[in-house]
Amino acid sequence: MAPNDSSIEAGCSLSLMVFAGIKRNLKGVGDSCKGDSRFCGGNLGGDWVSLHLTAAKMSSFVGVLVSDQWLQSQFTQVELRSLKSKFMAVRNQNGKVTVGDLPALMVKLKAFSDMFKEEEIRGILGESGADMNDEVDFEAFLRAYLNLQGRGTEKLGGTKHSSSFLKATTTTLLHTIIESEKASYVAHINSYLGDDPFLKQYLPLDPSTNDLFDLVKDGVLLCKLINVAVPGTIDERAINTKRVLNPWERNENHTLCLNSAKAIGCTVVNIGTQDLIEGRPHLLLGLISQIIKIQLLADLNLKKTPQLVELVDDGNDVEELMGLAPEKVLLKWMNFHLKKAGYKKPITNFSSDLKDGEAYAYLLNVLAPEHCSPATLDAKDPTHRAKLVLDHAERMDCKRYLSPKDIVEGSPNLNLAFVAQIFHQSVIAATGISCESGLSADCKNISFAEMMTDDVQISREERCFRLWINSLGIVTYVNNLFEDVRNGWILLEVLDKVSPGSVKWKLASKPPIKMPFRKVENCNQVIGIGKQLKFSLVNVAGEDIVHGNKKLILAFLWQLMRYNMLQLLKNLRFHSQGKKEMTDADILKWANNKVKCTGRTSQMESFKDKNLSNGIFFLDLLSAVEPRVVNWNLVTKGESEEEKKLNATYIISVARKLGCSIFLLPEDIMEVNQKMILTLTASIMYWSLQQPVEELETSSSPADAATTASTTSTTSDASPSASVNGEDESSLSGEISNLIIDDAASDTTVSSQVENEAPDTTTTVSSHIVNDDTPIGD
Repeated sequence: MAPNDSSIEAGCSLSLMVFAGIKRNLKGVGDSCKGDSRFCGGNLGGDWVSLHLTAAKMSSFVGVLVSDQWLQSQFTQVELRSLKSKFMAVRNQNGKVTVGDLPALMVKLKAFSDMFKEEEIRGILGESGADMNDEVDFEAFLRAYLNLQGRGTEKLGGTKHSSSFLKATTTTLLHTIIESEKASYVAHINSYLGDDPFLKQYLPLDPSTNDLFDLVKDGVLLCKLINVAVPGTIDERAINTKRVLNPWERNENHTLCLNSAKAIGCTVVNIGTQDLIEGRPHLLLGLISQIIKIQLLADLNLKKTPQLVELVDDGNDVEELMGLAPEKVLLKWMNFHLKKAGYKKPITNFSSDLKDGEAYAYLLNVLAPEHCSPATLDAKDPTHRAKLVLDHAERMDCKRYLSPKDIVEGSPNLNLAFVAQIFHQSVIAATGISCESGLSADCKNISFAEMMTDDVQISREERCFRLWINSLGIVTYVNNLFEDVRNGWILLEVLDKVSPGSVKWKLASKPPIKMPFRKVENCNQVIGIGKQLKFSLVNVAGEDIVHGNKKLILAFLWQLMRYNMLQLLKNLRFHSQGKKEMTDADILKWANNKVKCTGRTSQMESFKDKNLSNGIFFLDLLSAVEPRVVNWNLVTKGESEEEKKLNATYIISVARKLGCSIFLLPEDIMEVNQKMILTLTASIMYWSLQQPVEELETSSSPADAATTASTTSTTSDASPSASVNGEDESSLSGEISNLIIDDAASDTTVSSQVENEAPDTTTTVSSHIVNDDTPIGD
């Protein structure tokens, strides 16, 4: 999640005025929840208050999501909920809001009522050239709000650059494109993909044109960029690379891109393949920004850069460091070196705190004193100082992600990218050498990081569940699974997403939580809901989660993920007329029947069948549900480890290309990780059962099929629409209906007691490892 930087700090008081105004209107409200954004308790008087409190509670459960991550970072959830309710209230009979509706709405907001007249607001909105009858969406309203907020700050005597993030943009009322950011992303793409065998014919791109938005329309560039950020994510053999792609092939590339973006940690809520096909600039730049950010911050953790342990003093601080988001680690690293350099002011964001360029000057002087110049700190003009800073960084071989103007105007995204590049270069310079220019590689505290090295299997599962949680679109972003879930709040968010209405939010405490017993209360509710959902939780209490029991946390999350998976399949009940429960065995039976119907001989005995390691069965299954998707010329026999890895990598990319949202690694297939094998099979089944019979029968026509495919959401984790016509699955009659947790089939149980591990059991899901025949208790 992007940090809450201070690009609109000067206008924060105005936003608070909006919230304060709402509070004043809630006459009769007694107490408000401390540490929470919802009002609760107290003596509530009047139906008006009750209705609005109910609406506030309902909206607080899910949170208001905005597709543009930067835009969402400019508002708190309290502000978003308030503005959303006011925006929805002015809809006309057709459910639409026009530009002409906004002046009357905005002049009533406490932030603007004393500052602007309605006609002034109308004039400001008209500056973008928008027609008053044009329809606007909620995001357009938020952008207009920020624009007006900046104007208001200037009226109050704000700084010259208080709204520079808007002035430096190509602005329409509907969408805002920050030209400096676009230019930086284009430079990044030109630098890292300029030698790509396929893309080099189109590169370098000209940042002053819309070439970027045109080039991404076939999906190839974004897939390649994902592989730059996290190498090996996509098997490039699965990318459709031709000069001219038909609609089906283009849609496949975009589907592969979005599912792969989720698999590296991008938030792609509300972004669909059609958005990419149309080249919608604000969504594309938002996605590209996330991908580049993941690349630049990849080394900001103790596993990749153990020298970071020098930032802390003892083991407790190391645990705290491990739980920080990469952006926070970067700020901590920056402040560590600034303190050494004698800089007095702490840096808390990548925007306003860096505008004067002084922090950069001190940082670069301590990291690379051989390139320093006294003129940098002596410079009186911020723009001139910023130019000297960039010259200094260039002598350190740092890539230029921003211009002097971007520093002075406090561009949060570009400043973050620049600091990350400085960090990367300083680590390279300091590797293996104990010196002042970077973090010491010869540091006794590194032993802390070495002691915390995770088991490989646990590390893989942590990655899978973390990415799955982030793909659900909950408000909180998970950076370190084991640390982030310990207060229970994130688990409650996930439970509410997977099983709506199951969480009693009045009894929950929202972070930051200072009192330990509040964390236990949250986690006790998590365990209680798990038991209601028939999870196997033997002798487990909330304290086990608070204490960070890794195996138990993984156990709970596996059952939760499996529950969600089976619920999605259950919601396709229109395929069945019976009322038989849904089980793992049904998924196994479906997969085997699918492959058998194609005349192929491969079969799956169970989800831990060692013969699955060569990948042939899953390639047969993928080909069975969509014959076009597998290129058999690329498939190996899977006899050696290298051949198995080639097949496994190809399977994952082909499944994502088809539309499966999966988070496993090639090693999970090669080693036949039972849990990951089940999720892969279920994801293919879920996709297959959504496809209309007409599409499957006419699959020889790519153009026709693409029309259907482009209308099918491949990035949403919501339940499928019940209006979709199913294929002929008579063998599944009575099998897809209500949910059952088939513990014997999946070998899952949870206990706080530790017993011997069965040698053949690959699904370690709890602190109690049992054999297949171990009875399950509650």
